[in-house]
Amino acid sequence: MDWEDVIHNYIPKSEEEKKYKEVFLYSIDYFNDILTRHNPIVHLTSSAFVVNKKFDHALMIYHNIYDSWSWTGGHVDGETDFLKVAIKEVKEETGIFVKAITSMPLSIDVLSVIGHFKRGEYVAPHLHLSIAYGAIGDEEQELVIKKDENSAVKWIPIEQVNIYSTESHMKDIYDKLINRILQYKKVTTTL
Repeated sequence: MDWEDVIHNYIPKSEEEKKYKEVFLYSIDYFNDILTRHNPIVHLTSSAFVVNKKFDHALMIYHNIYDSWSWTGGHVDGETDFLKVAIKEVKEETGIFVKAITSMPLSIDVLSVIGHFKRGEYVAPHLHLSIAYGAIGDEEQELVIKKDENSAVKWIPIEQVNIYSTESHMKDIYDKLINRILQYKKVTTTL
């Protein structure tokens, strides 16, 4: 599927997502470089919210820039397979291999990024057009810290994700993702 089709075909599941999709489509129409960080205003990111096989723990990293427990993910950097990016970011940031719950995004969001320093350079405030997937990982795999991006990796009880996260703007997103992922648990247990 063409990368633009992923966005065009996404069916918003809330009023917020309807507006977010409008921002995605506007950005596609008016910017030719949202797949890269060359666009200093807005660019695409892809993330995975990872749960264990029992769907009762989430894999989180302690993000160095955000100074908070966070999901894994990153800039698509020109890659048009957003799921591939999300899976790759999990491996890079935690050391484990995961399997996607579905090939379709669980969520789209528009995230404000505050100005910050990265590798000694200032990055101005901008927007991330976030495409989120759900994935399942094995808790038995060895976790690895990616020191230039995070300082810890761990499995957190799913009901405590928003206790660990100190990013207030992410709490509703994590709740939304958890609720959507748990729908897949119901499907897998009834088969």
